[in-house]
Amino acid sequence: MQLTFYGVRGSIPTPGAEYVRYGGNTACVHISLEDGTDIVVDAGTGIRNLGNKLIKKHTPIHLLLTHNHWDHIQGFPFFKPIYQKDRKIIITPGQTTPYEPDQILQQMQGSVFPVPASALVSDISFQQFPEETNTWTLGTASISRLAINHPGKGNAFSIIENGKKIVYMTDNELYPPYKKENDFLSFVTFCQNADLLIHDAQYNAADMPAKLGWGHSVAEEAVKLAIAADVKQLALYSHDPERTDEAIDRLVEHCQSVILTAQCNLLVFAAAEGQSEHF
Repeated sequence: MQLTFYGVRGSIPTPGAEYVRYGGNTACVHISLEDGTDIVVDAGTGIRNLGNKLIKKHTPIHLLLTHNHWDHIQGFPFFKPIYQKDRKIIITPGQTTPYEPDQILQQMQGSVFPVPASALVSDISFQQFPEETNTWTLGTASISRLAINHPGKGNAFSIIENGKKIVYMTDNELYPPYKKENDFLSFVTFCQNADLLIHDAQYNAADMPAKLGWGHSVAEEAVKLAIAADVKQLALYSHDPERTDEAIDRLVEHCQSVILTAQCNLLVFAAAEGQSEHF
């Protein structure tokens, strides 16, 4: 598997010199499987740049959506493959409340966007599994999903190919004040032995309790999850729109100090646009 980050920011895009190194586009990750299958996780503004690459191909694109908040779907209307005639795009929507599987297309309706979804010439379909189906096969990979703790709900995804495991778990509040979809131990089980865990780390301790219940985690909590699940690498993700490159550096340093205290071998880094990892 080859994984590349195309958008790593949470909530809203952040242009400006202070955000260049890690990037200001919202959530989007591309995974290329060994058989050439293209998996895209989330369609934030980062998907626009990914489209410049994928438009050169004519094979199907599989889009996994965690949920329908703007920062996870707002790049889709600017994704060039949706304007390719007969290009197959298979969307697996998140299990949201309310359940609105086609919200990614509905955002293009009415006075909101100049090109309506009905005008698209690509072959867009929705792959909707029964609620109790949480594991399926995609190309040479096994995909699993788990409900996250987030307003409006949604999913985390696990992608396993040839014994290598990537978990994408963004917009997940590990200790929410509202009713949990899953508890810490359930997340530990889902992430167990992952080669890479991409986890929400939008907040630091100073953000609390003001942002409690907003649907994101403190970075240190993500580190503790990764340690408990015996994860090899942790990518801090969904960077706060006000967190500059220098502030993210300091957050990583703090997380590294937590790992040092725990005396474990976890590697932690802050996800950056354009960063690529092979598994």
